[in-house]
Amino acid sequence: MPKLKTNKSASKRFKITKSGKVKRGFAFGRHLFNGKSAKRRRKLRGSDMASPEDTRRVKRLLPNG
Repeated sequence: MPKLKTNKSASKRFKITKSGKVKRGFAFGRHLFNGKSAKRRRKLRGSDMASPEDTRRVKRLLPNG
């Protein structure tokens, strides 16, 4: 059986935690910060966990974790 290929764009956007959850960054946090409040900019620096529905999709793209 051939090796499974990792989707490279997904591997740059998501990380699988040790417990199997999918860690992701926030959207809209790269530029155009003048219209965003300081509280919102601080929140965009962090990360969050993907929803259970998205976790199933992302794990299919990252077969090797």
